[in-house]
Amino acid sequence: MISVNERAADILRQMMAQAEVLGVAVQTLSNGTTVIDAGIKVPGSFAAGKLFAEACLGGLGAVAFTRLSYAGFWLPGVSVRVEHPAIACMAAQYAGWAVKRGKFFAMGSGPARALYAGEELFEHLGYRDQSEVAVLLLEGRKLPDEEVAEYVAGKCGVDATNLMLAIAPTASLVGSVQVAARVVETGLHKMIELGFDVEQVVAGFGTCPLAPVASDDLKAIGLTNDAVLYGGQAYYAVQATDEALEQIIDQIPSSASRDYGKPFYEIFQAYEGDFYKIDPLLFSPAEVIINNLTSGKTYRAGRPNLEVLRGILE
Repeated sequence: MISVNERAADILRQMMAQAEVLGVAVQTLSNGTTVIDAGIKVPGSFAAGKLFAEACLGGLGAVAFTRLSYAGFWLPGVSVRVEHPAIACMAAQYAGWAVKRGKFFAMGSGPARALYAGEELFEHLGYRDQSEVAVLLLEGRKLPDEEVAEYVAGKCGVDATNLMLAIAPTASLVGSVQVAARVVETGLHKMIELGFDVEQVVAGFGTCPLAPVASDDLKAIGLTNDAVLYGGQAYYAVQATDEALEQIIDQIPSSASRDYGKPFYEIFQAYEGDFYKIDPLLFSPAEVIINNLTSGKTYRAGRPNLEVLRGILE
């Protein structure tokens, strides 16, 4: 059985072994939990972001850096290759665990979610991990303490000494990389919203612009979302019926949403900072291509929005 936690733990051990080179800091809490600071009190790095994102994927994907060319300008970007996408992206990478303890808050991603399985999303997935080690990747601005670690370890059914936490703010090098690396994941989640069985997705690949680090986390949320919604391009190999794909293909790209078209920061402000008022169908790549391995047919919908993408550089 594939254990995404065991695979991710190996990746975080690589980060720990190269902490100084990667610009991260490692500490062990009094209860034995390992905490990796990847951007709060340290600068982090693109290389650290690559490992952070690959740990989010439970070791079932690879992240690389690339140059994305558009009409009249270019942006740095990431490419993501994913095996077992339903497990890697939905059971691990998806940021579905809001971790709240006292004054601490962070969004939790990564394979520890497949141990806890406390989200409604897991009703659509057949996978649960079995591991004595738990790995949770956090997007937040405050380092987790012993109370947070005990809470997470308890939900995952592991000893606190076998828990590994890594955290980076949105407005950081690692934050920009790990959000861009979600381009394949966002399309899969959209498929679930549309009623498609994502366990029929055999493989995934995507590219996404790398948002520059903003002056604060709220602006960074805007830029990183713009990169995915208006520049993300995802390719999926699936085994399904053509009829099932024809029903959903035009609805998968972000352009199918009523909120599409403006920079995400403006959309967020228009809804008075309430994420839950934003159309959930907005959160998906700009362009999607699906190759049906069953019939050999290929489907495409959406395209990058160059006007909004140019704004990322302003």
